[in-house]
Amino acid sequence: MKKYFIAGILVWAPLAITIWVITWGVSVLDGVFGSIMSAIMAVTPGDTQPTLKSFRAIPGLGVIIVLAIIFVSGLLAANYAGQWWIKLWDRFINRIPIVKSIYSSVKQVSDTLFSSKGNAFRQAVLIPYPRNGSWTIAFVTGNPAQEVANKLKEEHLNVFVPTTPNPTSGFFMIVPKADMIELDMTVEEALKHIVSMGSVPPTQSNSNK
Repeated sequence: MKKYFIAGILVWAPLAITIWVITWGVSVLDGVFGSIMSAIMAVTPGDTQPTLKSFRAIPGLGVIIVLAIIFVSGLLAANYAGQWWIKLWDRFINRIPIVKSIYSSVKQVSDTLFSSKGNAFRQAVLIPYPRNGSWTIAFVTGNPAQEVANKLKEEHLNVFVPTTPNPTSGFFMIVPKADMIELDMTVEEALKHIVSMGSVPPTQSNSNK
């Protein structure tokens, strides 16, 4: 019975986790839409409240609208006029005390992670951790700050060492480039390998390189 029970878990666990992640994402997007609608209802006349409430209660509408807004924002940001508006918005935000510190920090991180011109998570490498003779997979995130680089004798790189099985947390480390071993596996394959605690190997085509 134990064997069959474990086999059943292996069948349903991936589906259950996938549904949970999708449900969580949908609830987040729907919550964003609900917050926007609450702000709109707070400044609109009372006779329009029933209409807005019924509009807000339509299942899945919040997700569609939020995704559409994100998509349209991306289209606008991809052209010259959109870039001008973004720069104007950045200047406005950067004039607000406290908010500018949080906004600028988050913007720098998001630009580094998601921009196609960024170098974050572009290469999976092996580094000695937590001691010499033991190795772990890390992701190169860039070069050290100039002050840090000036105080180090040899070339170093910034790396992120994710934890298992939750790769969203981890450690930031500055490691000598000479101590790194570059891997042929893609970032996605390396993440799967980490999340699975090493039980899911990279594809055969890359492992034979």
